[in-house]
Amino acid sequence: MIDFPHVVIMTLEQLRIFLAVAERQHVTRAAETLHLTQSAVSASVAALERTHGVTLFDRIGRRIVLTDAGEALIPEARAILNRVETAELLLQDMGGEPRGRLRIHASQTVASYWLPQRMVALNDAHPRIELALSVGNTAQVARAVAEGAADLGLVEGEVSQGDLHRQVVARDELVMVVARDHPLATGGTVAPADYPAQRWILREEGSGTRSEFEGHLAAAGLALDALDVALELPSNEAVIAAVSAGGCVSVLSRRAVESASAAGRVRALAIPGAERPFAVLTHPGRHRTQALQAMLALLTGSP
Repeated sequence: MIDFPHVVIMTLEQLRIFLAVAERQHVTRAAETLHLTQSAVSASVAALERTHGVTLFDRIGRRIVLTDAGEALIPEARAILNRVETAELLLQDMGGEPRGRLRIHASQTVASYWLPQRMVALNDAHPRIELALSVGNTAQVARAVAEGAADLGLVEGEVSQGDLHRQVVARDELVMVVARDHPLATGGTVAPADYPAQRWILREEGSGTRSEFEGHLAAAGLALDALDVALELPSNEAVIAAVSAGGCVSVLSRRAVESASAAGRVRALAIPGAERPFAVLTHPGRHRTQALQAMLALLTGSP
């Protein structure tokens, strides 16, 4: 009788459950996201640990904390699950009509003010395409496309991942945002010479708005260090709320400010020459499904 060696099997479901727990550092929240019971999630993680003789999480009271082994497994688990999803999309793409799941990651301004109507247009034209949208800043979107977590990305700033394909699909205008009673509010435009005298609220580092504004400063011969930056905030809405409450100024997309400006909460002042592109990012080394091609055609206006 031949004695075959014991084969240790790690299932995709175990990896999905592990990743959900690791990303949330919480079993109950992971179970809710996965639509599983808490006991099923705990049993899956325990089985994964027991089978491979490792501890992925330390249990500290009612909290769980990733161990070194758990931290090391995260990028590998993400890579495996991304590849599996790509394979599933490839198989779904064998039919004639575009269908399947299209993972879109977009930066905040694009996702909130430019992309939704185009997603509706794609759904009208191809109802069998399932759209999944995630929102982050420009750096996070570029990383998701580079790592295979997104089929395409939409950003409003420059990206550092040089291997991605980047195509401009629209133009955007940056404006200075001030409270309606701010001394600058009576003017229609603002010049870089006025910048150092103001207190600023900026988007966080890594956002497209922030990187484009820094580029605008450099073109005007100014450094960010020359500005009095009071706060850095992670969303357009938070910046608008902070500006409307006090004497600070900021720079945002005109699209992001339109509603608040129309309501009289803030004023938007033109900044001559402060424009930026909206661009779509794709990975040149990955298969372009019919669903992805349909979305790219809609975004770029090509047949």
